[in-house]
Amino acid sequence: MREARLILDNDSEFCGWSFGYDMETSGEVVFNTAMTGYPESLTDPSYAGQILVMTYPLVGNYGVPETGLDLDGLPLQMESERIHVKALIVADYSEQFSHWNAKESLAAWLQREKIPAITGIDTRRLTQMLREHGVMMGRIEIPSRPPQERGERREERGEEEVYGSVNWVERVSCKEIITYHPVKEERGEEREERRKKVVLVDCGVKANIIRCLLRRGVEVIRVPWDYDFNELEFDGLFLANGPGDPERCEATVNNIRKFLHAEQSSINYSQTLNNTSQLKTVKLRPCMGICLGNQLLARAAGAKTYKLKYGHRSHNQPVMMVGGTLPSENLSRPPQRGRGFPQTGTQCFITSQNHGYAVDDKTLPSDWEPLFVNMNDGSNEGIRHKTMPWLSVQFHPEACSGPVDTEFLFDEFVNML
Repeated sequence: MREARLILDNDSEFCGWSFGYDMETSGEVVFNTAMTGYPESLTDPSYAGQILVMTYPLVGNYGVPETGLDLDGLPLQMESERIHVKALIVADYSEQFSHWNAKESLAAWLQREKIPAITGIDTRRLTQMLREHGVMMGRIEIPSRPPQERGERREERGEEEVYGSVNWVERVSCKEIITYHPVKEERGEEREERRKKVVLVDCGVKANIIRCLLRRGVEVIRVPWDYDFNELEFDGLFLANGPGDPERCEATVNNIRKFLHAEQSSINYSQTLNNTSQLKTVKLRPCMGICLGNQLLARAAGAKTYKLKYGHRSHNQPVMMVGGTLPSENLSRPPQRGRGFPQTGTQCFITSQNHGYAVDDKTLPSDWEPLFVNMNDGSNEGIRHKTMPWLSVQFHPEACSGPVDTEFLFDEFVNML
């Protein structure tokens, strides 16, 4: 292993040893307190442009599972087709790994995908510094590399970029429309009735969000982040997670706002005609957002967002439901996979999270309200419209990795289609 250094914007320096690809790079330095799930975190597009610090000391001990794709083009085990972090920082990398589905070591995977990584770092001191000063830019240097190799690798990494100045969503989103068909029934046959169609706006979607929708029998139409989906025929709108500042996604916000206004207009038109029977038959299309999708829906509604000091990145973030019951009118069917549906407010859930921005509750319009709140710092964890079937959450109900306590939200969304 070669000597490697992490140097922060405040000139703090952390020395360790390189176990990934020997290349200098830079990015926003953030920390994650999860004890497991490094394959999922590394392939989460929401980490694009960031140097990830794992606070749990032992990393790599269970290796890396298969990184291929299934027949639908979704990753078999990962959350996207490649690693998205700029670099990985750990306290103690385990060169020996053991797990029933491990195919290779973490180091081999990182080197194959040309991702730098450093072990031997005092991640406790580093995390404490980030908590006190907030997330900041940092760079990785490998001083022992020969000058010629350093020049070649500098061309590979490209120019240094300030995290907030880049539209990371544009970089990680799909470039064309992709359609996924739902999982077939256990008997091996497809249902004869028409499948519900959900447009998923890909701002950096995790694969398990798509899996969760497909398992519930809906067809998923995945569109690029700036695509005007309003021209398509669909039954519901889903706003995916993604990296970076929501203010850089104005094209997405405008398309969402157009959708909200169109749905509201159909109700207003029926009310203007004073036609009660027609009003009852108006079928409103539901909308649900996750993570960045929560921020984009809020901005489309007229609210503002802001950057958190050091974000929420962990598997144990407690959130409380404060917005009363969820919008669906049909919560009477038996809960799936042993998880119940919340019937009242003030219930607490443990959630998986990865975000650096949040919605400002105080700027929500009068017809919107908070749905969840973070129990640690009081920041917003979800919003809902008071009368329309629109809601979003800041956490990740699909988990992967992390607790699946809130996966019932996918059932809630599908029930409203």
